[in-house]
Amino acid sequence: MADVALYGLNAGIPNESFQTRPFNDYGTSKLQAEEVFRRWAGQDPARSLVLVRPAVIFGEGNRGNVFNLLSQIASGHFIMVGKGANRKSMGYVENISAFLVHALAMGPGTHLYNYADKPDLTAAELVKIARRKLNQRGRILRIPYWIGLAGGYLFDLAALITGRQFPVSSIRIKKFCAGTQIAADKLSETGFSPRYSLEQGLERMIAADFQPNSKK
Repeated sequence: MADVALYGLNAGIPNESFQTRPFNDYGTSKLQAEEVFRRWAGQDPARSLVLVRPAVIFGEGNRGNVFNLLSQIASGHFIMVGKGANRKSMGYVENISAFLVHALAMGPGTHLYNYADKPDLTAAELVKIARRKLNQRGRILRIPYWIGLAGGYLFDLAALITGRQFPVSSIRIKKFCAGTQIAADKLSETGFSPRYSLEQGLERMIAADFQPNSKK
């Protein structure tokens, strides 16, 4: 699997035909890995190569960005920065695992797919689902984006002075408030249908990692 970091920043809603423009070493390494496998596939027309570029993947036991966000919400100290209208492409681990199994039956040639479970959720919808599953009621504190970003820069300065890492930073504020979407229309052409919706995937992750005694 590669990664949507191949498309670079501010790429809109890229599909598989978009030009790759990685903006960091991580994205560059993913592109280089794709090129290695493309050369391998080109050596024999009978070979089958499936390249998958996933959006943010989340699920039970994962400790990435989605887990960090859910942890903040579960703590009861979450602050909503911005309006939350920005949409984020994500994929649930059970679904993408099923797609990889599905892809094993693809024929010769090179096949390229973005992976994201649709429809994309807004940041506000994601937070709402999490709070409902965590049985949190009442209003949450909301602040404008510029105030949240200013606070992020203050934490950046504090981290620089003290050498400590804080759960809030300017880059995390920017990422949370940014729209990060990819097109995944080609998935439907393969006949694949995900078993779980994004909401169900989030609920299963919360039940496993934040409500260990609850039933999934």
